[in-house]
Amino acid sequence: MEIIQLNCVDVYNKLYGLHTKHPLVSVVDLTKSTSCVNHVKMNYGIYALFLKNGVNCTLKYGRQNYDYQEGTIVSFAPGQVVEVEMAEAESQPEVYGLLFHPDLIYGTPLAQKMNRYNFFNYAQNEALHLSEQERAIISDCLQKIDYELSYPVDKHSRSLLCTYIELILDYCLRFYDRQFCTREKVNSDILVRFEELLNDYFSSEECLRKGFPSVRYFADAVCLSPGYFGDLIKRETGKTAQDCIQQKIIDLSKKHLLEKQMNVSEIAYSLGFQYPQHFIRLFKKQEGCTPGEFRKKILD
Repeated sequence: MEIIQLNCVDVYNKLYGLHTKHPLVSVVDLTKSTSCVNHVKMNYGIYALFLKNGVNCTLKYGRQNYDYQEGTIVSFAPGQVVEVEMAEAESQPEVYGLLFHPDLIYGTPLAQKMNRYNFFNYAQNEALHLSEQERAIISDCLQKIDYELSYPVDKHSRSLLCTYIELILDYCLRFYDRQFCTREKVNSDILVRFEELLNDYFSSEECLRKGFPSVRYFADAVCLSPGYFGDLIKRETGKTAQDCIQQKIIDLSKKHLLEKQMNVSEIAYSLGFQYPQHFIRLFKKQEGCTPGEFRKKILD
């Protein structure tokens, strides 16, 4: 399968026969495309958000399909590779999007805020589902950017474009927060499953074979991207997924320490630590004392 390097917005526009108004940012309307690509992989070197109102396009990340249906938004960041499959090779999908190059935002307040837009890391199948009103809001923001692009570039252009882009990203952040809230039952089921997976991991030989578990391990087990899984756990528990893993380790280590059947090094190895000092450091950070001091304080 052909891999297309999307290192600039003009490369994307040329693929679909669209006009490039600005070298670093573009609003795309694929209903006006004059050409089409199909069964290709796109290696993104730019940021992109797509609002899809049709149902004739499937996007894949890795081996999984995006949760990508009518009235949804997906977003991509530099470094991501996405497979594109069109239901009809010559169709003009009802897709509207925003493309912008990282160079546009370097040195701006927006660049300092990009880490808060975690949805760029929702890398598998967690599209943003929008209501009709929410779609209208995003469409209006895209129109404002397109209107700004019709002006000749001047000293105000970059600031205004970044402001409008930030507005869209802030709306997406709000809508994702709403989506987490409206999926409480699903979120609760995933939280229960996370606890079960934690118990299974440490009660089996997994930690001995694979070592300290990562957030990705549990995210993969529930078929979510690490970014989406981490945000879900944080919203449900107030703790990060990594915090939950570490708390499980501390709880289990206390149980072993009070049973007095293993020394500190043996406990560390049994919990997946390659080096006992890493376990001791984590325990002291969490509890304010070393494992040995904890055991002495409780048992003596």
